[in-house]
Amino acid sequence: MLIKKTLSLKAIMRTTGHHFIWLGLWMTLFTSLYYFTDWKWLQVPWLPISLVGTAVAFYVGFKNNQAYDRLWEGRKVWGAIVNSSRMWASMVSGFIPEQEAEKRAMIYRYIGWIYTLRDQLLQPTSWEHVSLRYSFGRFSQGRRKNFGAGLYEEECAALALPKYLNGLEPASGNGFSNQATYILDQQTKVLAGLNRQGELDVFKQMKLQSVINDCFDHQGRLERIKKFPLPRQYGSFSFVFVCIFIFLLPFGVVGEFHKLGDAWIWLSIPFGMLIGWVYVVMELIGDYSENPFEGLENDVPMLAICRTIEIDLLNILGETHDLKPIAAKRGVLM
Repeated sequence: MLIKKTLSLKAIMRTTGHHFIWLGLWMTLFTSLYYFTDWKWLQVPWLPISLVGTAVAFYVGFKNNQAYDRLWEGRKVWGAIVNSSRMWASMVSGFIPEQEAEKRAMIYRYIGWIYTLRDQLLQPTSWEHVSLRYSFGRFSQGRRKNFGAGLYEEECAALALPKYLNGLEPASGNGFSNQATYILDQQTKVLAGLNRQGELDVFKQMKLQSVINDCFDHQGRLERIKKFPLPRQYGSFSFVFVCIFIFLLPFGVVGEFHKLGDAWIWLSIPFGMLIGWVYVVMELIGDYSENPFEGLENDVPMLAICRTIEIDLLNILGETHDLKPIAAKRGVLM
């Protein structure tokens, strides 16, 4: 998550500035052909091109709205996980005050669940940028390392997951393909065991189980965002339409500047580059917002949220620790 109020010119150019290169080459090539040859038929009235541009802007705007909805839903679900976490720790601490070992294990296991869920959500999928094999995929992998999740390798390496999972064996050993689901299932079995032992009455068991059920719901909603992409007919055709508009752009821009005189024709190059860049950036904003768990700098800050939960739960448990909230690096909070 980018935390600065405004993006610096350096940051904008770092992520989008290279598009000026090919835009400039295309506009310069077209303008040179128009100026140095007799191919005046290259000139096209601006009205049909402007209609295409308007249609593309509406289409890209629709895509960006849907992409933002996916990003914001992911953040809302993680906010709900924070609330459920505090309720879980508070109820566990209050309902079984005499069972110190079991109470600690249940809260530790919950902390292990949130970090496991985060790790699962960061696994690349075939439609995400960091998993692509062409040059822009490698570009995104570099961004993930230098401006995204890769900035926090030290913090992730310090996580005491074996401690929190309390010797819990891998999910694969019990027929589970989803480790986070397996951890929540173990929580349910622990509650049932406490009930059979008479340590937890049915009412308290049901209240605690309702929190676990909420966690299953939270996890399922996050997995839906992760595993179901923005329908590709919207994502892909948006890119195609922007490319078509940029291809047509100099046909109209050159003619408009030619009306001012021959010398003014060359101004079509910077103006065409600027118009094309605006459309490219609009497309990129939606493209990099539709997958909020890629490990890139505009993602939901899952690590920071997990650390907040970890600190709150350990405080409720009454344990001393030296944990601090995750601090932003290079203007990015992950």
